[in-house]
Amino acid sequence: MTNKNSTDCVGDSPLKALPVRELLKKLRQGRSLNARGHLERRYSFKSFAQALAFANKVGADAEAEGHHPDLYLTHGKCEIEIWSHKMKGLTERDFMVAAKANQEFIPFRAPV
Repeated sequence: MTNKNSTDCVGDSPLKALPVRELLKKLRQGRSLNARGHLERRYSFKSFAQALAFANKVGADAEAEGHHPDLYLTHGKCEIEIWSHKMKGLTERDFMVAAKANQEFIPFRAPV
């Protein structure tokens, strides 16, 4: 991932519906579009401490990327809502942030 400021959206543009659906299929793993057209996923954890650790990892990744999702934290859950505020829609960078969050979740998943 590149280290762009959130104010530097050069090369970012809102995606049309077809590319959004295709990228959403690639993310799989419980990710969906909410009523506002934002990427959304709820992650579940065994404890508040795990949810907080995950939120901190996602927050650090987002800060490094300069692209900041909305994080909602509660006991055993962290919900992430992602969209490009400045672009008022979804961009490829939103999907990159979502994929990185999915990667950060792997160590917290219960073994199958």
